[in-house]
Amino acid sequence: MQLPFLGLGSKAVVGLDIGSSSVKAVELRLRADGFELTGLGIAPLPAEAIVDGAFLNSGAIVDAIRESLQSGGIRAKNAAAAVSGHSVIVKKISVPAMGMKELEESIRWEAEQYIPFDVNEVNLDFQILQPGDANSPMEVLLVAAKRDLVDDYVNVMTESGLYPAVIDVAGFAIENAFETNYHVDPEEVVALVNIGAQIVNICVVSGGVPVFTRDVAAGGNQYTAEIQRALSVSFEEAERIKVGEPTGVESKEVVPQEVEDAMRSVTDTVVGEIARSLDFFAATATDTRINRVMLTGGSSQVAGIDTVFRDRTGLEVERMNPLSKMLPSTRFDPEFLNQIGPSLGVSVGLALRKVDES
Repeated sequence: MQLPFLGLGSKAVVGLDIGSSSVKAVELRLRADGFELTGLGIAPLPAEAIVDGAFLNSGAIVDAIRESLQSGGIRAKNAAAAVSGHSVIVKKISVPAMGMKELEESIRWEAEQYIPFDVNEVNLDFQILQPGDANSPMEVLLVAAKRDLVDDYVNVMTESGLYPAVIDVAGFAIENAFETNYHVDPEEVVALVNIGAQIVNICVVSGGVPVFTRDVAAGGNQYTAEIQRALSVSFEEAERIKVGEPTGVESKEVVPQEVEDAMRSVTDTVVGEIARSLDFFAATATDTRINRVMLTGGSSQVAGIDTVFRDRTGLEVERMNPLSKMLPSTRFDPEFLNQIGPSLGVSVGLALRKVDES
């Protein structure tokens, strides 16, 4: 199975975001003036089901996928999922101008020069960005994902009763959600930052084209671990404190100073990791300057993270709403959608994909 990260067609798919803390399933119906949210299901995952991108408890993941589909009232069988992490490589390369058939035949040889894995152990896909000519090379976006990672996703989707129609890249799914919900200025450079539980996906987009992608090992679980350490509580209790749910801790309605200090410490660390990646991009693309940052993902809702990000980078920072072009609906509680919306960037971006009927 290849990675049709820019695939188009006519058959709708279920956007399936298999994260390290939960599975989110989204089904959409596209309209001329936006989209309808026709299905939304979320199911939690055990803390150790996915660690550093590795599926350690496939049975629990399959159960969570089925639960998300059932709770979301989703009956469609075609599904799109997204991979990320150190087993995924995205690289813009330059090659001599050639035809599509010739490029398809030579891409594996070209890939050997740019990816740190055995080319026989990866799935490859590519997209031509600039066709080139006799005087200039063609620019190609190369994507490689380790085959065992892709197989993990395909297997749990298949065992859940789904057909794995699309395997995408998380950063590209976020880009798809952004470009569907917001006006894209072709002259603007936007950094899309998806902060999940274990991984931060960064995708810098210029003129509708991804010019830099990177996944950083950081995220919401660091907040939970630091609260757990500071207050000597269980992981589950720390998770509830992080999201502001009632707990057995003697905090009542007042957040303990220890929690505030722990949260701020982790925010500084997470923002610092992201900022270093953006600094690297700025240093290597001296003719391209980031105009603004769009934050999404469940952990982008941590209080004050946008302010810390703005202070650290000097960039304009906004929170992205992947449901901003959603048409009015009486099926879903608006308050619930406002709460969960920021974490749906990947699943919405995936649900916007299409596959061929054939």
